[in-house]
Amino acid sequence: MSDFLLSLKDVDLAFGGGKVLDSISLSISKGLRAALTGRNGEGKSTLMKVIAGELEPDTGEIVRSPGLKVVYVPQSVPSDRPGDDAFNAMSGGFRRRKILEEALLEHPDLLLLDEPTNHLDTEAIDWLEGCIRRTRDMAILLVTHDRRFLKRIATKIYDLDRGRLSGWECDYQTFVKRKAELLEDETVYWERKSKKLAQEEAWLRKGVKARTTRNEGRVAALEKLRKEFALRRTPSAKASIKIDTAAPGGVSVVKIKNLSFAYNESKPIVKDFSDTILRGERIGILGGNGAGKTTLLKLLTGKLKPSSGSVELGTNVEMAFLDQLRSEIKDELTVAENIASDRDEVIIGGVKKHVFSYLSDFLFSSERARTPVKALSGGEKARLLLAKLFLKPANLLIMDEPTNDLDIETLELLEDQLLAYKGTLLLVSHDREFLDNVITSTYALDGKGNIEEYPGGWEDFERQSKSKRGSIDIAESEKESAKPQSPQLESQSKAKKKLSYNEQRELEALPDKIDALEKELESLRSELSNPDIYRSNPARAKELTDRMPLAEQELDAALERWTTLAERCD
Repeated sequence: MSDFLLSLKDVDLAFGGGKVLDSISLSISKGLRAALTGRNGEGKSTLMKVIAGELEPDTGEIVRSPGLKVVYVPQSVPSDRPGDDAFNAMSGGFRRRKILEEALLEHPDLLLLDEPTNHLDTEAIDWLEGCIRRTRDMAILLVTHDRRFLKRIATKIYDLDRGRLSGWECDYQTFVKRKAELLEDETVYWERKSKKLAQEEAWLRKGVKARTTRNEGRVAALEKLRKEFALRRTPSAKASIKIDTAAPGGVSVVKIKNLSFAYNESKPIVKDFSDTILRGERIGILGGNGAGKTTLLKLLTGKLKPSSGSVELGTNVEMAFLDQLRSEIKDELTVAENIASDRDEVIIGGVKKHVFSYLSDFLFSSERARTPVKALSGGEKARLLLAKLFLKPANLLIMDEPTNDLDIETLELLEDQLLAYKGTLLLVSHDREFLDNVITSTYALDGKGNIEEYPGGWEDFERQSKSKRGSIDIAESEKESAKPQSPQLESQSKAKKKLSYNEQRELEALPDKIDALEKELESLRSELSNPDIYRSNPARAKELTDRMPLAEQELDAALERWTTLAERCD
């Protein structure tokens, strides 16, 4: 019995302008577990719809095996299904899981998943990974920005780049390396072609010799070269995300004292939580769907009032908030109107910039900037939300699910900007790799009102929490030994011993020391971000690389020491 399911041959599809799909060919057989990669706007969802039979190509051939059963789960989750009150009452994450469960229960021959992990919590992502890995005959083709999910699932990569599709028989990490090498080779190829074209154009402008019979071949070759350049499709521009940091405030950014909140008294969201968030901390907020992550953000930012306890912002805190529901953007307005209302300019870093120029940094053409938001793709809406957020200088940045719908390239650029960000970050995300790359500690919500802090990123949290679940006795023992005392208890115990004269002098000097270390780290990152240094001055590059972790350790120690001494003064 044949394993063949479906094939595309020389499929073309265009929407008004250039081809979105250009001579696409691929073959799908039973057991395939492949990821479809490419930037936002390259046509990944379009190709999925062609394979699913929801779109007809302009030209080309599609062959399906007799009785082929295809199930396509699109990127968007319906907000309403007629007559299904239970579904309509669910949150976005539970709706997504319900739709995925229904798709898997249909046992299709070919399952097409477009951004399946959007809005899923980590438990649900683990469940989906397990379901996919246990499949045998079913073929699966998926689009996802979740790099860890992609690495664990895909054994083959299809890459859609400038309308053309290439297949890579390897895992994702190998693909990334080989694709980078391919793009470097392509750049070198076109640089040589460009130089050749300039030389031949200069020769032709001399005029006389080019018109002799013996040089007709050279003229013909030049015409061929011109045509090659005319047909060339250059790589799409990259986003240029810049976070505008406000002037730093005090070392203590948010003081949380005995915070409690409940929508329903029988089900607390937060119970008696206390902590102090320091300047420069990057905290990830983890928990299942419905555990209260977004509610906690609203409490910390003053959008919700606590049932008891208090949240106090430090001095000169300038806050910017990214809402996962995208309530900050209006569907009926154009992209430009959402950014600048009826103005032509925006102010970035104290400098005026035309709104179209600013939007081009986020990959919006002038035409697209005039488009109503309701016509944008999910990825475009995500970039618009970032563009609007980063207009406001902030030293406290709160982001609720910022990675949804972003392509991997833009996601990695956002990571780089957050790592270089000088302010404080509070982040809700289910993207495990994003969390590991960005955050320095986590708040874990158990859904019963309890919040526990862990040092490190997602993997650190997972390892520590698993060890705690080993046995009840060991878990409780580890919990008590690893968990720091609440600030109130620490303050009471430390208050028994007042600061000495030398300790008081040390406390007064620490803010300047912290500022100096932060500036040094900024300078180190700036120098190391220049690729030329590794070639022109490798000794300096090594010196900087060796100094970076030491400076980070010194900064952590200084912040910890400041906290210890400052709490004894309270």
